[in-house]
Amino acid sequence: MPEPTKKDDGQPEENVAPVSGDAPSENSVEITPKEAKVATKDTEVIVTVTEPEAAVPIPAAEAPQPQPIIIVVTEIEPVEGEVTDTGPIVTEPVENGHNEPEPTRAEKLVEVTEVKEEEPSTSKVPASSLKKSAKTIVTPLKDKDDDVTASTPSPPPPAENGSTPKKLSIDLPNDSDPESTRGRKDSVWSLGDGLPPEDIDKQIDTPPLSTLLIERPQGGSITVGGDISFVAKVEAKDLLRKPTIKWFKGKWMDLASKTGKHLQLKESFDRFSKIHTFEMHIIKAKENYAGNYRCEVTYKDKFDSCSFDLEVKEIPEGSQSIDIRSAFKRREHKQEETPDVDVWEILKKARPDEYEKIAFTYGITDLRGLLKRLKKTKKEEKKSEAFAKRLDPAYQADKGGKIRLIVDLADPTVELKWYKNGQEIRPTPKYIFEHKGTQRIMVINNCQMSDDAAYSVTAGEEKCTTELFVKELPVNIVKELEPVKTTVNERIELECEVSEEGAKIKWMKNGVEVPTGVRSRYRVKSEGTKHWLIIDDASKDDTGTYSLMATGGTSQAHVQVDLKPLKILMDLQSVTVLLGQPLKLNCEIYPGNVPGRWYKNGQLIQPNDHINIFHKTKNHNLDIESSTIHDAGDYTFVPEGYTQTLSAKVHIIDPPKVHLEALNVQDNTVTIVAGNKLRLEIPISGEPAPRVVWMKGERVILDTGSRVRAETFADHTSLTIDVTEREDTGNYKIVLQNEAGEDTACVKVKVVDIPDPPEAPLVTDVGGDWCTMTWEPPRYDGGSPILGYFIERKKKQSSRWMRLNFDLCKETTFEPKKMIEGVPYEVRIFAVNAIGVSKPSEPSKSFIPLAVTSEPTMLVVDDVTDNTVTMKWRPPDTIGAAGLDGYQIEYCIEGTDEWIPANKELTEKTRYTITGLPVEAKILVRVKAINAAGASAPRTTQHSILVKEVIEPPKIRIPRHLKQTYIRKVGEVVNLVVPFVGKPRPKVNWLKEGQPIEQTISIRNSDCDSIMFIRKAERKHSGKYELSVQVENHIDTAMLDIQIVDLPGPPQAVKIEEVWGNNVALDWSPPKDSGNAPITGYTIQKADKKTMEWYTCVEHYHRTCITISDLVVGNEYFFRIYSENMVGLSENATATKDSALIVKEGLQLKNPQYNDRDFTEPPTFTQPLINTFAIAGYNATLNCSVRANPRPKVIWMKNKITIIDDPRYRMFSNQGVCTLEIRKPSPFDGGVYTCKAVNDLGEAHVDCKLEVKGGFTFFELMKRGVPLHLIDKYMNESKTSEKSESEKKGSN
Repeated sequence: MPEPTKKDDGQPEENVAPVSGDAPSENSVEITPKEAKVATKDTEVIVTVTEPEAAVPIPAAEAPQPQPIIIVVTEIEPVEGEVTDTGPIVTEPVENGHNEPEPTRAEKLVEVTEVKEEEPSTSKVPASSLKKSAKTIVTPLKDKDDDVTASTPSPPPPAENGSTPKKLSIDLPNDSDPESTRGRKDSVWSLGDGLPPEDIDKQIDTPPLSTLLIERPQGGSITVGGDISFVAKVEAKDLLRKPTIKWFKGKWMDLASKTGKHLQLKESFDRFSKIHTFEMHIIKAKENYAGNYRCEVTYKDKFDSCSFDLEVKEIPEGSQSIDIRSAFKRREHKQEETPDVDVWEILKKARPDEYEKIAFTYGITDLRGLLKRLKKTKKEEKKSEAFAKRLDPAYQADKGGKIRLIVDLADPTVELKWYKNGQEIRPTPKYIFEHKGTQRIMVINNCQMSDDAAYSVTAGEEKCTTELFVKELPVNIVKELEPVKTTVNERIELECEVSEEGAKIKWMKNGVEVPTGVRSRYRVKSEGTKHWLIIDDASKDDTGTYSLMATGGTSQAHVQVDLKPLKILMDLQSVTVLLGQPLKLNCEIYPGNVPGRWYKNGQLIQPNDHINIFHKTKNHNLDIESSTIHDAGDYTFVPEGYTQTLSAKVHIIDPPKVHLEALNVQDNTVTIVAGNKLRLEIPISGEPAPRVVWMKGERVILDTGSRVRAETFADHTSLTIDVTEREDTGNYKIVLQNEAGEDTACVKVKVVDIPDPPEAPLVTDVGGDWCTMTWEPPRYDGGSPILGYFIERKKKQSSRWMRLNFDLCKETTFEPKKMIEGVPYEVRIFAVNAIGVSKPSEPSKSFIPLAVTSEPTMLVVDDVTDNTVTMKWRPPDTIGAAGLDGYQIEYCIEGTDEWIPANKELTEKTRYTITGLPVEAKILVRVKAINAAGASAPRTTQHSILVKEVIEPPKIRIPRHLKQTYIRKVGEVVNLVVPFVGKPRPKVNWLKEGQPIEQTISIRNSDCDSIMFIRKAERKHSGKYELSVQVENHIDTAMLDIQIVDLPGPPQAVKIEEVWGNNVALDWSPPKDSGNAPITGYTIQKADKKTMEWYTCVEHYHRTCITISDLVVGNEYFFRIYSENMVGLSENATATKDSALIVKEGLQLKNPQYNDRDFTEPPTFTQPLINTFAIAGYNATLNCSVRANPRPKVIWMKNKITIIDDPRYRMFSNQGVCTLEIRKPSPFDGGVYTCKAVNDLGEAHVDCKLEVKGGFTFFELMKRGVPLHLIDKYMNESKTSEKSESEKKGSN
């Protein structure tokens, strides 16, 4: 057996994507860690591939078929791996320093099938020459901990050309990636700054993983322009709100901002399963959409993520049936023309910020792993101290052969141990250990597929490893299959012979594996090298191409199964059956075991409770116990597998019948609301289909009617009334006729409607806030009894009706309440039945709720004579809106029940005298208040009244203010009312000082008082007045004192008694006329001789002499005095004839003589006006000062126009200061203002300019009523001023 060769150098091969014109491909690896079982440290990834040394061309006939590769995965936890590799396989040299076995390391076998075109069995192929299009399929196998034999997978099926399988061993370390990031990989690169290798090992903090995702998105591949969807599902049973999901491409690109016509993100939630579904749809994919994607789900402190890859392939231009081998040859040719690129050397020489760009350029998907390995390769490799020669990276042996594993020891005394998949190997006949000097040899005899594993040897603290690949020999076909031709129900046997006993083969039919289970109709038998495929009862479906596949080749043969000729022994017969009678169809055919199918009118008949289908030998029967109308038709029996058919017709006869019970109405009466659409569908039966006629009375209803029409269908007839009316009520007759008979039926249609509106209601009685109304029921109740009425009212002037009852009123009378007294109202009625509410009735005649007043109050007897009784009362407490028209007085003579009206017409007064009464009669009196609503309740005297006059002595009741002196001023009105009592009517007499009163005094007497009236009082009307009241011999008197007062006269004989120092003594006499009132005081005034302006010195002075002090020395004074009484100061004052000169003691004052100065001068402005800026809407003032004598007249002008009576301007002038106030100026108020002062000696004027800022718009000026020419002028000026201001600012 040739010894496998090792790699020629220790340089690791890199996964390089050669630059070529082929469609871009991408490598992607997805590893999803599951629950860890054993925790280990310091593990690393070792990928060793044993390839033939040289690429030797192999003829196309001997080209190997796809061969499986076995990958042994050593990890700290179970791993599911899927590797899709379109580039070369990376080979990593074995690191030194791992001599001790690690028994706690879990191992996992993954089967990888790599498709290649040419690969010699003993030649080595460089990694760069592998095809980009090669595809690796990774299939995980069982863990070693689950089964002892799990580490030895069952041999895969051999390839057709007998090529041997390869094996690949991968040790997954836990230091290649942090534990939190294991199970995902970023494979989309950006061209940013990279990281140096020493920073790659740093731990990346990520949220803790959880199991939020119950379904993870899976990677996929599509062609350019295709669509693909990725789905992630999260269970929400334990979540209080929706989790947050993010979709990324590569490491950083958030796809939420990239949504559009090519990318759509959708979310949905199933309330029953409590599952959130998140979808990402890629539409019309492009080449640059390929790469690695990541889905991250977060909920509070929980986190979960998943990576997946998308491969976008180019659409092949040629035919789909192109030869894959020739395609590989063309790609290989192109690849050979492309020079090999050593990415390791490029990465070693590149700067850290260029790593990602290099990875993107050469299609590196695991940049992090490469950088870690690059960091390790940069370290100085330690020279092995235990091994002089290590094991080769990989060995290969044929199945059944043997292999020798050789190592050279530097120290022969070192203890050596061999391991297989981590388990120590003990010496057995299969495993033989040999010693030759420093060489240690392990021989493996009779290699089987279970020996395909990873082997390691430890010497002290060092360890070296290798891989053994066992190649299985192909199984060849010795005897080919032979074609078979037979008929149905016969036995078929296919026989084939192979080169090896117990070989695994596969039976195929038309390219699909033949099922050989217990319930399968195919049986497989083998004896030694012979194999049979047996079909006991052949059918036509067994026709096809059968093949036997072995690892060394394929044999195929065609099997043809034909039908036996069909003979009809008894054909089907057409029958006519009465409805409900049994129906039987049967026929006889040969061969008898041929099944068949029954058809009715072309539709397949399935057996059920109604139809019974059975087959016994040659007889085929179809039985129906009770036939129906639907059983009529064309029946056909089709033998299975034959083109011949047997046919017969079945005719069902049934007399017509109307099925009114389907209406499900009482007494066949259908009730419909008027205005609705009525459609009566009545089932009918009869075979053949009967002729249907609808009639109402003698009128036939046609199917062409517009509003009322009749229609007939296969199983029913219908009457349609589009808009029902009252006239549609009546009996409708249905007549059915066919050749089997006739049937009739009647349906009653009752059209119900809302009732007619009632007649206008009548208001029979009206109260203060209520009324009583009645009405008659409507003439037509709509075909349904009246259930009640609704009543509405409104004010006559209003159009808003208000409903008064929400519960139906069952009666035809109603009493509305809570109305406003004095307001006219109208009422109306709605009738209600089961259908609805009628239209409203006509409004009633308007009525006004009015209430009678309350009864009069305080009814008393005022006077009684021999034939009259005078009654008086007070008005009612409550009168109401109807007012009070008057009173009705009635009396009743004691002993009778008749009330006699005392007044024929109503009296408005509250006092009335009943006349014509019999003397000494006893009567009862009552009074009623009358208004528009009627008479109030009467007020009746409590006791009877005796009609007989009673003498009452007179008595004068002097008011309190007349018991003292009654004082009035001259000219005022005097009106004295003096009440008195006495019966009969007293005589009244007035006297003044014992004399009759003057005619200027008016006296008016009544039964109860006397009135003195003086229109204009004079002083002569003062005095004592006597009033006497006499009834027969009885008399009563009273005295009244009246005083008419006037202003006093001036004091008399006012003179200066003495002058000393600055004091003057005055003396005077009381006035002659005191004004008929006592003098209450005096008022003294003084005046300087120079100015003669009087100033009050003392007021309310009571004496007739006084000393005036604090006079100014050198001044000469005059004095005057007013007298004062209760009316006021005297009209005139009495002044001193002489003056009092106040001189200084011991000096003689000589008054100098002066010439009078002329102070007159023309107007002169001492302060001019100043140009002013004002703000629109805020008051502005213009000020200046002028000097002139005599005082000038000030005139204000705007733009040379005098301002006269303009309410917007206020002008002030005080002590020569002139002010013009402009109220809330507008831009229109700007201009040149002038102040002009004029007197007899001349005139002067000053000007200023006022500019108002913050102007108004054209529209605002129009609203203020400014003329158009002024608006135009203002707009031009404002534009000019703005332009000048902007120029000034620009110059500054």
